[in-house]
Amino acid sequence: MIAPYLNSRILIIVIVFLMSLISCKPDREITLWLIGDSTMADYANYGEEYMTERYPQTGWGQMLHHFTMADSLKLVYPIDADSVVIDNRARGGRSTRSFFEEGRWSQVYHLLSPGDWVLIQFGHNDSSPDKVDRYTTISGYKEYLRLYVNQTREQGATPVFITSVCRNYPWVEDQLQNSHGEYPAAMREVADELNVFLIDLTVLSAEHFSQMGREYVTNNYFMNLPAGKFEAYPDGMTDNTHFQPEGAMQVARLVFEGLKELK
Repeated sequence: MIAPYLNSRILIIVIVFLMSLISCKPDREITLWLIGDSTMADYANYGEEYMTERYPQTGWGQMLHHFTMADSLKLVYPIDADSVVIDNRARGGRSTRSFFEEGRWSQVYHLLSPGDWVLIQFGHNDSSPDKVDRYTTISGYKEYLRLYVNQTREQGATPVFITSVCRNYPWVEDQLQNSHGEYPAAMREVADELNVFLIDLTVLSAEHFSQMGREYVTNNYFMNLPAGKFEAYPDGMTDNTHFQPEGAMQVARLVFEGLKELK
């Protein structure tokens, strides 16, 4: 009578062990890649002494990790992952064309894994005709966007377009306007054409900045700094394109809210 009893116990142990394997499956982690320009960049990882050479300049991508913890990530319906690693490859002065020509996209492309996501924000520098090293015509801009989308999908990853965040001008009757010409519309057109997720940060940031008011965002969001306050800018700074930490944090929040709206 002992043998059947032992066999039953062994069977129970095996079943419990198999159930534990099922319930303890490893977390699924993906990489959230960021490609774009200076407004998205991570200046704390620029290869400089951040606090003495750059601070308080902050890219919104630098603050995005505050919104991608496991509990928040569950609110982003299309992302099938338990956690994400943010790999921010955005760099100042880059356009769709120069980012590709410098080989920066090639580095990302060869590291993409199935399930990864690529957030794509270009337009600030594409729309600068006086800077020949970065300027991209509308037709060229759209072609590079198509390239990024198609090659991202080749690797089993998901592209997301993000139209350019607004600069702190022009203001018309207390409402901030688009300073990027036809480039946000061109990105929307490619998104429709290729069925790409899109976060319209141009619109979202214009609405938010207008709500906060010109004086507030000028002094607290953008790099308009008094002399003597920050070591990196002893003479002060007037810059209505790049962000201080508060501005970067609010733009990162807008991007995360946009991610939650993707269907």
